[in-house]
Amino acid sequence: MSKPVKQIHLAAHFPGVNNTTVWSDPAAGSQIDFSSFVHLARTAERAKFDFLFLAEGLRLREQNGEIYDLDVVGRPDTFTVLAALAAVTDRLGLAGTINSTFNEPYEVARQFGSLDHLSAGRAAWNVVTSWDEFTGENFRRGGFLAQEDRYERARQFLTATWELFDSWRGDEIVADKETGVFLGDPDPGRFDHHVSQFDISGRFNVPRSPQGRPVIFQAGDSEEGREFAASAADAIFTRHGTLEAGRAFYADVKGRLARYGRSPDELKILPGVTFVLGDTDAEAQEKADLIRHQQVSGQTAIKLLEQLWNRDLSGYDPDGPLPELDPLTGENTVARGRASVRMHRDPLAVAAQWRTLAETKNLSIRELIVEVTGRQSFIGTPARVAAQLNEFVQTDASDGFILAPHLTPGGLDEFADTVVPLLQERGVFRTEYEGETLRDHLGLGAPRTARTSDAAVVPS
Repeated sequence: MSKPVKQIHLAAHFPGVNNTTVWSDPAAGSQIDFSSFVHLARTAERAKFDFLFLAEGLRLREQNGEIYDLDVVGRPDTFTVLAALAAVTDRLGLAGTINSTFNEPYEVARQFGSLDHLSAGRAAWNVVTSWDEFTGENFRRGGFLAQEDRYERARQFLTATWELFDSWRGDEIVADKETGVFLGDPDPGRFDHHVSQFDISGRFNVPRSPQGRPVIFQAGDSEEGREFAASAADAIFTRHGTLEAGRAFYADVKGRLARYGRSPDELKILPGVTFVLGDTDAEAQEKADLIRHQQVSGQTAIKLLEQLWNRDLSGYDPDGPLPELDPLTGENTVARGRASVRMHRDPLAVAAQWRTLAETKNLSIRELIVEVTGRQSFIGTPARVAAQLNEFVQTDASDGFILAPHLTPGGLDEFADTVVPLLQERGVFRTEYEGETLRDHLGLGAPRTARTSDAAVVPS
């Protein structure tokens, strides 16, 4: 018996708070004007994408006290942008990254409940924790939270917001003009939540929204992140860039769902990817090489190398060889808890690998950083890229993709016009939206009330 053909899920990542953006390209526009957000959102909706995704930048990226060009500077408030986009789109999901380390459950639940009402059921929340000390300095908590503490707070935060969302059943508002009865239940929105991180009680003032709860996304490849996603998320973002690694991650995370009473279809796995298209594969590869060198300036290359070497390398030539001295071991001084520190737990071993690669291929510092920091990219003609995307999904390396174009705001246009029609011809991507809400687009059922307590028992 043949395996059923899977439908591909596609989302658009708004460029800006990431090092894939090429702000210096002549075709690049504003990263902050509302017209840029509207253009990308309408392109994604025209192509029948599931959702638009906004990352979050809570502080200007800096290293050794200096702002550098790894990221485009600045990002408007997430809820403000998504609420505005709700008015200029009809079906596209609206997903925002909101931090659980420096916010409070009542405020976040109220904001997402409101967004879900304003968008008629298209809201999604990417739950993240803050991993660096210098971002924490912007907030009253200040500074660094250890990884286990951050995930514990995130679990308790999510559980608290679910209690708030579920404090309204959805049938309390009668609004009977004949009898003058507005509420059929005299005690709606009541909550009482007492745990180590949150001691709150009262009434939630946003009636139940169209989706009940926003779609929950989790970004993280760590052991804690995988378990958190298996217990609580509707979708997980991943960085795995090869078929083999993607299949292993897919099997691992989906295999964790049963112990939380969940089926494999209840969690979508969506790697973040880039793409470069050309009339020929060779042309696309040439464009991709140019884009990668635009994304990694000499300054950025040195800053990224410093994160592994744990030293000031500002005196080194990015077009020269790697330093002969070894990295300083220990917590990275750039920012405690930084993701790059966790990714490179053995700096000496990673440095040895990079030296071998640089010597073998005769790479400069910048050329090496271009090679070792590249994320999953689909490069080639539209037909080749469509075939590659489909292979990932049909062989269970992912359920779809979050596409990060390198240009704002027109970076998605070519993909929408050339690759999407080919996926539609294959019968693996919708030609029209079939539902109204983001849960409909992702093939998710209504949120299960029983899962309100699940997040509290996630193994740490």
